[in-house]
Order: sequence, then structure tokens, then C-alpha cells
Amino acid sequence: MDPKSKAERFLSLVERLSLRPHRVSELAQLYGVSVRTVERDLEALSHAGYRIEQLGRGLYRIPDRPPTLHPVEALALFAAGRLLYHQAPTRQYENALEKLAKMLPEPLRSLLLKSTQGLEERRGDSRTLEMVARALLERRVLAFEYRSGGSKNWRPKEVLVYFLEANRTNLGLYAIGYERTYHRQILTFKLNRMRNARLLEETYEFPEDFDPNVYLRQAWGVVGAREETVEVRLRFAPEAAWRALEGDYPGLTVDKELPDGSLLARLKAVPFKGGVPWEVLSWVQSFGPRVEVLSPPELRSLWLEEARQVLAKATESVGIRG
Repeated sequence: MDPKSKAERFLSLVERLSLRPHRVSELAQLYGVSVRTVERDLEALSHAGYRIEQLGRGLYRIPDRPPTLHPVEALALFAAGRLLYHQAPTRQYENALEKLAKMLPEPLRSLLLKSTQGLEERRGDSRTLEMVARALLERRVLAFEYRSGGSKNWRPKEVLVYFLEANRTNLGLYAIGYERTYHRQILTFKLNRMRNARLLEETYEFPEDFDPNVYLRQAWGVVGAREETVEVRLRFAPEAAWRALEGDYPGLTVDKELPDGSLLARLKAVPFKGGVPWEVLSWVQSFGPRVEVLSPPELRSLWLEEARQVLAKATESVGIRG
């Protein structure tokens, strides 16, 4: 290998051996070199001052002391690692997870590494992910083609990326930024609905008045708002009330507990076409008949209409239409 590749291999060796013990044969296969080359690399690292420990025949590690963490801090990082694994669209996330695991004390480190195996099989679009990440880091305008949910048409977009958000429902990644080609406002774009992403030479600065906390405060998902929102009022049946009371839904406010055990609650969300907050509708429907939409009228009408369509299907004979 050339000197640059060798230097990169040395850095990778230090990271991997600090994370967990590795066998020489395993490392040789990983880097595509001979076992003897790995042994020479280990000797060179030892001469450079790294403490190389041999735990068994062909098994080595570099002792590493993770930072001192409060138990709750360690648990928070472990939970972040699990969420990262579930959200990871590509195998490139494996390196990030390994670096996160390195910060954890045992046994959380080993548990996280074991529970996140299989990322090498992920085949997501790493190019789009890289372009969006670089757009944010380098503050360069991102150009791409976008297909909205349910649409068959791809439309060109140019966006100044201000923020990246993971949807707490489906864990998908979304880019939030100023769309300058048509709408000329801050919008949210799902990464896996993009194609042919590329960076333009033009750069930009983050606007001082953009605060992701303010933008997402009234989001029921990832579609935020700086201005208009609608208030949604709901009635939870007694058998679903406990889910609302547990507080797992940020932005949901319980107004009143009724004598029969049901709840009156409300939330604010961003309206889409027709004044309907679609993100809220799909969430409400996940409760089945245990949640009733009281207002706004547009959402209640659509909720009832879709319930009628479900009922109509239930009364039809089951069969496959040609």
C-alpha cells in the first residue's frame, strides 16, 4: 500500500483495538493484507508508544479507558446508539456507532456492539446522505430532484440546508431548509425521496432568526412551522387514556379527565393541503376507535370519511380484484 493508505490503516487499527480485542487474521481480512503485514503494523504501533496487549494467540487489544460518565449519562448514550442503529440507512453508520460505543463503560460497550451488528448489510443511498451532510457542513446550496409522498412526479429543488431531523415515528432522516426554487420558504424534505443530489458552488450563511427548537416546537413529526398552526382537539377513550397520560407524545396537552375515565386533550400541528394536519391524522388512526377527533372540522370530516371507507370494506366480500 502507499504511505497514505498505510497511515489510514494505522489510525484504523488504533481505533479498532481500543474498541475491542481483534484477531490478527480478522484484521488481515478486513484490510486486505497479509497476517504478517498486520503483525508488522502492531510492532510499529508498539514502537510508536501504543500499549499493545496480547490476550491470546493472535488476539490483541489496546487498553482504553472511557470517559467517566454518570450512570444516567451512560444509559443516555447507550439509548442514542440503539436509536442510531434503527435509523441507520447505510453501513457507513457502523463507524459512528463504534466511536459512540468507545465512550461507554462495560458492559454497555459490548452490549451496544453486539446489538448493532448487521449494518454492513444496509444498502441505503449513501451518496444522498453524504451530499446532504456536506451541504450542511460546508454551507453549500444543495440541488436535487424530489418526489413528494404519493406523487409520481420528480421536481427540481435547490435548498439551503439549515438542520437535519430524525422523525421520532419512523426514524427517517429529513433535511430542513430554505427552498428557493418555487415555494421560497423553509420546508422539510425526506432524504429517501431525493435523487441526483449534488452540491452547487454557491455558499450561504445560517439566518440568525432560524431556531430549530422554535421551528419544531409545534411539529407533530418533522414538519415544523414559524407561523400558522391549527389546534387539534381529541377525546381518548378510557382504554387509551393511559397512553396519553404517560407523556410519550411531546406537544400533547391533557385538558380534562372525565368521570368515565376518558380524556380531553389538544395539540398544535402544521396544516397541509385542505387545512388538514396529515401527520396527526395517521397517528390518530393508529388508535383505531379509541380516539375521536373533535376539531378542527376539516380533520374530523376526513377522519370520519376514512373510517366509513374502512367500514365499507369490512362489509364487502373478501376477494382479489383483477
